[in-house]
Amino acid sequence: MKLTVLGCSGSFPSTESACSSYLVEADGFQLLLDLGNGALGELQRHTGLYDLDAIALSHLHTDHCVDMCAYFVARYYRLDGGRCSPMPVYGPQGTEHRLTTAYGDTPSDSSMSEVFDFRTVASGDVFDAGPFRVTAALVDHPVEAYAYRVEHRATGRTLTYSGDTGPSEALDELASGSHLFLCEASFTDGNEHIPGLHLNGREAGEAAVRASVERLLLTHIPPWTDPQINARDAKAVFRGPVEIARAGAVHEV
Repeated sequence: MKLTVLGCSGSFPSTESACSSYLVEADGFQLLLDLGNGALGELQRHTGLYDLDAIALSHLHTDHCVDMCAYFVARYYRLDGGRCSPMPVYGPQGTEHRLTTAYGDTPSDSSMSEVFDFRTVASGDVFDAGPFRVTAALVDHPVEAYAYRVEHRATGRTLTYSGDTGPSEALDELASGSHLFLCEASFTDGNEHIPGLHLNGREAGEAAVRASVERLLLTHIPPWTDPQINARDAKAVFRGPVEIARAGAVHEV
């Protein structure tokens, strides 16, 4: 299983990275986790625009989903070969309406469903996407937000993506034993403290300890936050490998 970081900046794109988007591949199947601001451009550096097989959206804040509007244009108005057939898009309740509203003047209120097969996710849902078994868990964020555990069924290798969340028992359980824990670390320990919003580096490390993961990859660090501080704080509590997500980086899981 291969993970490619398309975007990892939190809240808005930085000069080095688009917002959250992660390409997971195995056995020729491509699953995209989130598609935030600017990520559609980076996607095209790593795969064909029409080669994705499924998308899972963690939640409906723009830094995780707004480039779905641009991707709609690419799929709906495709000139070489005609309109794309509907591709599975997993997300919270109201995903289609949210994206249609964000796009604005679509040909009709149902136009997006002509190229996206919207499938509503609920906490505890388990679904198969190609070679992957994906499990969703509701986490702690101001809007309905999900973390995803992606397991390659043939090998048992697992990746857990936190999405956006504050400290969450559901996340700890979902990530248990994961080979790679892709975890947000938006805040800085001792600085911001807003319950039910984001993790800081130390909290991400503590979650990795509770879940007994193999490796920790910190992501969703905003442009105003020093990622080295968050990595230092995570390493203070988690003794396994800790890395900072970087756009374009590829990780074998």
